[in-house]
Amino acid sequence: MAYGGDRVDSERFRVILALETSCDDTCAAVVTEQGEIRSNVISSQGVHDRYGGVVPEIASRHHLELIGDVVDDALRQAGTSLPDLNLVAVTCGPGLVAALLVGVATAKGLAAAHELPLAPVDHLHGHVAAAFLGPVPFEPPFLTLIASGGHTLLASVSSHGPDYEVLGQTLDDAAGEAFDKGARLLGLGYPGGPALERLARDGDPDAFEFPTARRLGGLDFSFAGLKTALLYRIRDLGPDEAERLRADLAASYQRAIVESLVIRVERALLQTGLERLSVGGGVAANGPVRDRMRSLGIELHVPPRELCTDNAAMIASAGRFVDVLSYPDYLDLDVYATGERTLIAR
Repeated sequence: MAYGGDRVDSERFRVILALETSCDDTCAAVVTEQGEIRSNVISSQGVHDRYGGVVPEIASRHHLELIGDVVDDALRQAGTSLPDLNLVAVTCGPGLVAALLVGVATAKGLAAAHELPLAPVDHLHGHVAAAFLGPVPFEPPFLTLIASGGHTLLASVSSHGPDYEVLGQTLDDAAGEAFDKGARLLGLGYPGGPALERLARDGDPDAFEFPTARRLGGLDFSFAGLKTALLYRIRDLGPDEAERLRADLAASYQRAIVESLVIRVERALLQTGLERLSVGGGVAANGPVRDRMRSLGIELHVPPRELCTDNAAMIASAGRFVDVLSYPDYLDLDVYATGERTLIAR
């Protein structure tokens, strides 16, 4: 990714303030150059459940309302202030453009006011870099699975980044989208992943057979057919029977998502010869996903749940390993909605 402007040495920054506003969580964190998290504030907007999904314009307006208080809270918890900072890091994409603009504009203003350097961070690099945070960082090389609402990919990580070798990615819906859309079909709320997981605890995961795209060659993922299979199964059962068997449907559907992920992780481990795995993204907070990955019998790193979902600590972690822009060269920095400009390359 080329943003233009002069770069400054990014290897040693003592105190980093990071912002993350790629979707509906307003996040700020203070992290040291060694990867110690001094604060990690996540403000979930909690207004999108009535719409069944995130509305970009509403998300951006709430970011505007929350970002100042979230930054203040992060600084207060860390026992520091703006003049003590050495670097500002911010998510530039991929994500919702209107939401990203709030974080980038805020980061520019804070950095420029104190003539601090700024680190533009890719959201996916952030999820990978969550593994590099203390107290016990998970160091390369390893295979990483990033599974979230917007992205599902496998990559071979040989350094701290930001350039990783992508081995496979989703061809349609991401794993998190599969959870959310399945939950909607089952009459559950948003976000669907946690609601579906709770319902599935009372169900039989072997009650129904759902496709795992096992026949799909290579390491790419596909979840659109799984969602359609659930739709048809509910329709065939009829409303009364589907309601009676709702927990079984949820458990079987969840099992299919988990197995779809595990099948490709196992293939990638064999293909690369790696015996170490890091799992990140919001889906990594799912209990059955974590349990199933542990059963593979390899060295496994799964961040704490608060570092799996969107957060700013992971953005600060990634900011330690990217080209950093000095003041005022980042004032024309822009955002990007899709992975077309992502730092992670095939």
